[in-house]
Amino acid sequence: MIEYLPLVDEDGRVTGKAPRSECHGNPSLLHPVVHLHVLGSDGRLLLQRRSATKDLLPGMWDTAVGGHVALGEDARRALAREAREELGLQVEDARFLYTYCWRTGVESEFVSAFLLENDGPFRIDPDEVAEARFFSKQEISGHLAKGFFTPNFEEEFRRLTGDGIL
Repeated sequence: MIEYLPLVDEDGRVTGKAPRSECHGNPSLLHPVVHLHVLGSDGRLLLQRRSATKDLLPGMWDTAVGGHVALGEDARRALAREAREELGLQVEDARFLYTYCWRTGVESEFVSAFLLENDGPFRIDPDEVAEARFFSKQEISGHLAKGFFTPNFEEEFRRLTGDGIL
């Protein structure tokens, strides 16, 4: 069965749909995704190591939760679904942070980012996430630009620190 994703303009308005396989190979197809940053009470950031079975960037460290918005779904509903699937989290208290367009030579995403303060416990789905753990701001800074994190996470880390969120 073919999975279709919504296509959006740079303001996040739905303009059409395309198969997921095309979205991950055609950077002209802007599609919406959600990211959740989970901040522990000690100020450390929860990150996930992407499953080895992921289409893009398998095995790299990334935001705590991330996933596509499905056809007919809004960002909040997608966030709740992805957080439940990946980490067993309820996210009613997640705070919306910002949206932005992330473009690579492979794909283009309209990202809606959220923040949740939570210390766990987490129920990790091994099909989605290889592992998850908290990182200090200093640990993250020491691994930047070394191929440890996804490029998209590194961009978001710059936004989080630059905006004073971390």
